[in-house]
Amino acid sequence: MPLLDRILDHFQASARTKLEAADALAPAIESAARLMVHSLAQGNKIMACGNGGSAAYAQHFAAVMINRFEQERPGLAALALTTDTSTLTAIANDHDYDQVFARQVKALGQPGDILLAISTSGNSPSILQAMAAARARNVQVIALTGCGGGRLAEQMQTEDVCICVPAESTARIQEVHLLAIHCLCDAVDSVLLGVEE
Repeated sequence: MPLLDRILDHFQASARTKLEAADALAPAIESAARLMVHSLAQGNKIMACGNGGSAAYAQHFAAVMINRFEQERPGLAALALTTDTSTLTAIANDHDYDQVFARQVKALGQPGDILLAISTSGNSPSILQAMAAARARNVQVIALTGCGGGRLAEQMQTEDVCICVPAESTARIQEVHLLAIHCLCDAVDSVLLGVEE
């Protein structure tokens, strides 16, 4: 297949996946945004974590919440558990990589906080351990996943929200995850700034 056609195929597949996922994911994204607003309004914070590309998305989410999305507003309490290399490497070295987020959740998580857990497969051991730590700290979980949700979706509780992209391709799942993150940020801003109609 010519290179130009391959590139066009990626655009078309991405657009198709997003459109096919819209109706299925919109209610879960709305629920997650309302959960975030409630938590932030109570003086709590959102912790985000993921591996690889999902780590980058966790950092992007935290940056947008603390700084701004598309409208000026006061900063919102969020942090990415993926950014402190000294903490990450100390935990991985002294304990196990699977604990890199869980130990941070145990140390930093407070009742009423939220964990935004991002895993394209839903089976990342470090994300599953972070979810278990969140449970122990009375921290609610919002999961961004795909591939049927994996073990992450299986372990969700009634008060949690699972945003599971109906796709198998990692690239397509990650593209929808970024869109979902932007939808979350816009929805939170809309509610907090009183522009929700």
